[in-house]
Amino acid sequence: MTATPPSLLGESPAFLAALAHVSRVAPLERPVLVIGERGTGKELIAARLHYLSQRWDRPFVKVNCAALPEPLLDSELFGHEAGAFTGATRRQIGRIEQADGGTLFLDEIATASPAVQEKLLRAVEYGEIERVGGRTATVDVRVVGATNADLPALAAAGRFRADLLDRLAFDVVTLPPLRARPDDIPPLAEHFALGMIRELQRPLFPGFTDAALDRLCGHDWPGNVRELRNAVERSVAAADPDGPLDHIVLDPFASPWRPAAAPTASREVARTDVAPAPAQPPVRTPAFEGGILDQVRAFEASILSEALERHRFNQRQTAEALGLGYHQLRGMLKKHGLIPPAHLRP
Repeated sequence: MTATPPSLLGESPAFLAALAHVSRVAPLERPVLVIGERGTGKELIAARLHYLSQRWDRPFVKVNCAALPEPLLDSELFGHEAGAFTGATRRQIGRIEQADGGTLFLDEIATASPAVQEKLLRAVEYGEIERVGGRTATVDVRVVGATNADLPALAAAGRFRADLLDRLAFDVVTLPPLRARPDDIPPLAEHFALGMIRELQRPLFPGFTDAALDRLCGHDWPGNVRELRNAVERSVAAADPDGPLDHIVLDPFASPWRPAAAPTASREVARTDVAPAPAQPPVRTPAFEGGILDQVRAFEASILSEALERHRFNQRQTAEALGLGYHQLRGMLKKHGLIPPAHLRP
């Protein structure tokens, strides 16, 4: 079966320029660095570099350098001999040897320790690795590293080997964040929505309302495509399947009952050079009669009533303001007998 590069969706100039860059550098037998914010698709780009290269039919091996402490990362990458350490009962072939003839993708490469960086340099420079326990092996591996860190700044600060950076940075592919490619947001959102519809086994996707698309296109997406996918999928799952998707759940943690953030250490340190703030009068909450359960129920009903009035009885806007799904809000309104009269519904 012929392997194909992973499909990547987007038509914005910045994104197409990055793909063209990948196509130019992929056939070259040289290391590549892929730089981008979290969620921009660095692993997909690394896979594309592999499958567009002459190594497409050989192994594509992935290692997340941030997921393992130094001793385990060393053993995972370079392997070990039997008896190299307690519990090493047999020889283990490392990921670099597993990728022999193919491509090794090192995600979060900036987190690798100096000792691991030194051994990586020898692997990239001379094609030699040393297993933990002393055996040396020769490998033919193309290395693709990825990070969201500023590697030149880390090298200047002595926190990343400058000679390794020189070897890895034969070419550098920098991925644009989603906010730099706003025209790609609607087709990406549609793609993720259709995928969720298939997973939910619904017959069709009614589409997004204009308000929902405005919300998607107006968000800055610090988590990029990964965050967009999560937001669209959770919104589709919570939406009424019979109508177009109107409510986008951007923050799944939003709730009027969300615990307050704990004070940071800097806030807890006493300051003698700052005048104390004037005492604030205590916030008074409405008095409710009855036992605690009756009071909680009455307090919940008051929050719902005030929110409905504040949003002119628009239930979708009210749900969004309260951090609830549309159907969650409807259930709570029914529970408290707060479904607005027909003439007040938006």
